Amino acid sequence: MKIAHISDLHFASSHFVKEWADNVMTIINEERPDLLVVTGDLTADGYVSEFELAKKFIDRLDARDKLIVPGNHDARNLGYVIFEEMFGHRFPCFKSGEVSVVGLDSTEPDVDDGHVGREHYDDIIANLAGHRVRILALHHHLIPIPGTGRERQIPVDAGDVLGLCKEASVDLVLSGHKHFPWIWNLDGTYFVTTGTATTRRLKGRSHPAMGMLDIGGDELVLHEIKTDTLEREVLLRAPLRNR
Repeated sequence: MKIAHISDLHFASSHFVKEWADNVMTIINEERPDLLVVTGDLTADGYVSEFELAKKFIDRLDARDKLIVPGNHDARNLGYVIFEEMFGHRFPCFKSGEVSVVGLDSTEPDVDDGHVGREHYDDIIANLAGHRVRILALHHHLIPIPGTGRERQIPVDAGDVLGLCKEASVDLVLSGHKHFPWIWNLDGTYFVTTGTATTRRLKGRSHPAMGMLDIGGDELVLHEIKTDTLEREVLLRAPLRNR
């Protein structure tokens, strides 16, 4: 199974780069992944016109299925309402064979901080149960990312969500938000933060990036693809848990 992961598109931002967006479309339409995961910040400020641009772009991406969650920028200006109108449930779930991907809305309206909410914990566990490969997808990172400044925006219930990851033996947690690619391994769960795919809002000399995950046999392999140069490298090669 192949999963593409993009984040922090920020349509209508002054930092948006059309050429990088075109590269994202080329990559996805050539690889035709089984699932496209978008971990939020589709827009600059949650306005209808920005969502319309993002929707038009995502509709043209050739993936069999799509799982999309909002980011803090999308929750501004009643954008969370527009998100639901255009993309559906803010806590989506994808299940196919041995793989379950559970999407979480970690945003709060007009606030950049994150929050998942304990009212969702039981559903998270239930939707992951019975699947060999278990993946969470949310906008906010659960563990601080080096080189990204003072930490202020981790979900206020990150500890509880980390506990759920351990309890449910989650394999991967996909996120965005910090515009800086990074991977943590905590008790066998890999926390994968991808960079912004389409903007110049970059940390230092980092590159815009997206991820392409291959799950097959007894391992998962994650490639990072730089969306400006199209360079590709393996960031993670890990065995799947035996359940």
